[in-house]
Amino acid sequence: MNTKEILYELRTKHGLSQDELAERVFVTRQAVSRWENGETTPNTETLKLLSGLYDVSINTLLGSPRRLVCQCCGMPLEDSSLGRNRDGSLNEDYCRWCYADGTYTYSDMDDLIDVCAGNMAGAGFSEQQARAYLKQKLPELDYWKRHGEFKGDGAFEALKKKLIEEINALRIEGMPRLEKLNALVGSYVNLAYPLPGGASVKFLDDGTTYLGNQLQSEGDEERCFGVLANADFILICRYGKEGADPELMLYKKR
Repeated sequence: MNTKEILYELRTKHGLSQDELAERVFVTRQAVSRWENGETTPNTETLKLLSGLYDVSINTLLGSPRRLVCQCCGMPLEDSSLGRNRDGSLNEDYCRWCYADGTYTYSDMDDLIDVCAGNMAGAGFSEQQARAYLKQKLPELDYWKRHGEFKGDGAFEALKKKLIEEINALRIEGMPRLEKLNALVGSYVNLAYPLPGGASVKFLDDGTTYLGNQLQSEGDEERCFGVLANADFILICRYGKEGADPELMLYKKR
């Protein structure tokens, strides 16, 4: 579809009249009409407002003239997989696993390769082939070419290190030592956990950044541990055979 068709479809999908949309993005109804007739296109600032209103990329609004690829891991990007800046706006250069809430989540290429190779294995690649491909591809991407500019203040890496130390200090029976935490963003599980006082937390909501990993139990191939954490909590999930109820352990809520 072209821009005029996309703008019309998004407006009607969201149940907005031309007048209502014009009010939301600070233009006249006539301007909206001209967009949808193909006479004009929104300017850059208005495209940003429309992107935020509809939660789609500017690339999508313009009819997807660019093929978006994460400049950290190389994954093809769709609106649902885009990272977000600190103000909540979409970032068209990175996926939400490599860039979340304005933070770059990988500072070590080998860590990223470990995660990606495991996911690629079995999808037409052996793990060895996936690793070889990533070692060749990643250095060509903008993030790794300019990695020194993106290191930031080290706060994210410091948080990961601190959480790893705290989780290992729990000494949970059967759980092997945790070595790495990876960024987890988005709705992976439909899991709500009750907190003291009657509140509950829905883990892995879209737009929220967590750190986590999955660990095979020591000496028990039928049991695994899932780790989920951020600055506010540490959740350990111990689970066994498929269909068995998981045991959830919330260790911290600041």
